[in-house]
Amino acid sequence: MRKGILSLTALSAAAALALTACGDDSGDSQAASGSAKGKVGVILPDTTSSTRYESFDRPYLEQAFKAAGVQYDIQNAEGSPQRFQTIADQMITSGVTVLVVDGLDSNSAAAVQRKAQSQGVKTIDYDRLTLGGVADYYVSFDNVKVGQELGKGLQKCLGDKPANIAYLNGSPTDNNATLFAQGAHSVLDKVTGYRKVAEQAVPLWKPEKAATIFEQMWTEQKGRIDGVVAANDNLGNAAAAIVKKNGEAGKVAITGQDATLQGLQNILDGTQCMTVYKPVKQEADAAAKLAIALLKGEKGQTNGTANDPQGKRDVPSVLLIPIGVSKENIKQVVDDGFVKTSELCKGAYAAKCKDAGVE
Repeated sequence: MRKGILSLTALSAAAALALTACGDDSGDSQAASGSAKGKVGVILPDTTSSTRYESFDRPYLEQAFKAAGVQYDIQNAEGSPQRFQTIADQMITSGVTVLVVDGLDSNSAAAVQRKAQSQGVKTIDYDRLTLGGVADYYVSFDNVKVGQELGKGLQKCLGDKPANIAYLNGSPTDNNATLFAQGAHSVLDKVTGYRKVAEQAVPLWKPEKAATIFEQMWTEQKGRIDGVVAANDNLGNAAAAIVKKNGEAGKVAITGQDATLQGLQNILDGTQCMTVYKPVKQEADAAAKLAIALLKGEKGQTNGTANDPQGKRDVPSVLLIPIGVSKENIKQVVDDGFVKTSELCKGAYAAKCKDAGVE
C-alpha cells in the first residue's frame, strides 16, 4: 500500500463553500441558461465498491444540472477501465464540453483527460484525484481527514488499553485508499499500546476478497485482533461476518465508511463501532457548480489544493469535511435524509433506533 503519496492543503478552515443546491430528475435536459453553453458528461466508476454512486451521486448531479438548465449525460463504467474509456470517447464525440470523471485508476483516467484536453474539453476530477492527470479542478472530501476519522473512531471504541489492530485498506489502484490509510495511521500509530498485527489492501474493494483476507489475518493471529480499520462499510461488514463466524460477534471494534444502510445497522447491532459519513450532496453540488462555471467560461470557486506529485502540480480543489458517526450521532445521517427511518429502523431495529434517538 502506498502511503503519503498525496497531501491535501485546505485553504479555508470552513471547507463547505457557498455550494448551491438544485432540483431533481434525470435525462438530457435542454440548456435554459443564456450563458451556460455546451454539455456536461459525468462518468461514475462502478456499482459494486459502494452503493453511493447510483443511489446518491447520480440523482444529486442530475438534480443540480436540471435545475441549472444545462445539458448533461451521466453514465457508469461498471468497474471496467475499457468501458470508462469508451464512454469518454462517445461523450467527447457527442459534444460534451466539460467532463466530470471518477476514475477507476489513474492510468485510464489520465488517458481520458489528456484526450479530452486535446479536444478542448475541460475536466473535473470527482471524488478521486487522477495522479498524472490534467484535470482543471478536483472535488472530494479531504480524504486524509476521512482516514483520521477512522483512526479517531477506532481509538474511541478501543480506549487506550493495549490492542492489536488489523488494517483492511481499500483498492491499491484507488488513491483515496492510500489517503485513508495515511490518515488512520497518523492517529493510531501514536497511541502507546496499539500494535499493528496485519495490513493488506483489498483488490477493487471487493467484500468477498476482504472476507478471505481477513479470515487469513484472523487465523494467523489466532483470533487475537481487537480492532479493525476497515476502509469502508462493505469491508467492515466482511470483517464482522468473519468475527461472527468465529463466535466473537460484537467483541472486535470495526470501522467503516460511507454510512451505508448495512453499516448503520451494524452500528446499531454493535458489530461495527463507527462509520464515516460523507454528505454526498455537498460533493455533487460542488462538482455541478464547477462544471456550470466552466460552461460559462468562468473560473470556479475553490477552497484548497491537492498536490499531484506524479503530475508535479497543485490542482485547484473543493475539499469537504467528513463526519465520524457512531451510535451517539447516527441520528444526523437520518436527519440529513441520507437514509430513511423506515428502512433503517424496520423490524428488530425499531427498538435499537429508539435507543439511539432515531424514531
